[in-house]
Amino acid sequence: WRWASCGWRKNSILRATRASMWTVKPGIIISVFTAWRGRQMPANSQPWLVQGSLALATLAIAVASLCFGQYPLSLSAVGHTLVHLPPGEGVIGQIVWSVRLPRVVMALLAGGALGLCGATLQGVFQNPLVDPHIIGVTAGSAFGGTLAILLGVGSLLMMASTFFFGLVALGLIYALAALQGRDSTLGLILSGIILSGFFAALVSLMQYLADSEETLPNIVFWLLGSFATASWHKVLLMSLPLAVAAGALWKLRWRINLLALEERDARSLGVPVAALRRGVLVCCAVLVAAQVAVSGSIAWMGLVVPHLARLLVGADHRRLLPTAFWLGAALMLVVDDLARTLTQAEIPIGIVTALLGAPLFTVLLVQSRRRSTT
Repeated sequence: WRWASCGWRKNSILRATRASMWTVKPGIIISVFTAWRGRQMPANSQPWLVQGSLALATLAIAVASLCFGQYPLSLSAVGHTLVHLPPGEGVIGQIVWSVRLPRVVMALLAGGALGLCGATLQGVFQNPLVDPHIIGVTAGSAFGGTLAILLGVGSLLMMASTFFFGLVALGLIYALAALQGRDSTLGLILSGIILSGFFAALVSLMQYLADSEETLPNIVFWLLGSFATASWHKVLLMSLPLAVAAGALWKLRWRINLLALEERDARSLGVPVAALRRGVLVCCAVLVAAQVAVSGSIAWMGLVVPHLARLLVGADHRRLLPTAFWLGAALMLVVDDLARTLTQAEIPIGIVTALLGAPLFTVLLVQSRRRSTT
């Protein structure tokens, strides 16, 4: 759509919205957002059908994932174990309930968190190349984890250190943006790049100081990402902050659409841009920190999954966020299955996601370019 073909004028829309600022409803704002972007949002006519199908497919993949591993199990044996109470009796029960099920649940939550975070950040920063690493939280959390491994603390303190330094990184990003005198998307991106480089240097320092016989291999393996140490305790510690942050983003999903506008125009619609962006980034930081705390740094998922989700339901975040969550969860389950079945020794998750994500993202870029030229 173009303004001339629609017969609308930018100034008239903004004046009308300002006049009814206190009575504007979310649906009206979304309509203004759609026209203001200059094109119709591609959307599936039945997004609930897509989301429901993805949720069912994810649950089916999760059940099938319980069959894979060094000790193969049949689907009937897994099904019987899942419905049999009390859980955990016998060898199969121990394998399913104590080893594989917490790993599957953790992979599902981690993939969903990365997909949800990536879709949100790409909308907030108005850039399809943004992923959770851009805000510096991943690098901060990675430093917290490597520091904890170097000091030899327990798993609980390690997760606390990872989560704490991830949130510290977000606070430093806003401090740097304030020193620059701008709380804009550009200022936040530049601050994130600076902090990512700084924390990456600290991670390298921790690796240099680590014992090359024992500590260094643990740090390297953890940085590459893995669900090998999954447990119900870690699942619980991850699910609590994830549920709070994901619930907040779900409540703000229609407001995130407004962050794709220019800041001046969003403010003219009565949107507190700075406060809204700050709240959304805090939620994303909590998601990333919780994921890194239990499984290490995992790349590419937060970049590729939002693009695939937009192909299914369009750019409207009311539909995009739940789709990205389920799609990220399903893909992470598949990646984890490949990581623990391709070879006798488990392959780190980060290696598999990079090997699959790089060519897949290349295909998406080529197809996007072809669609824009036709």
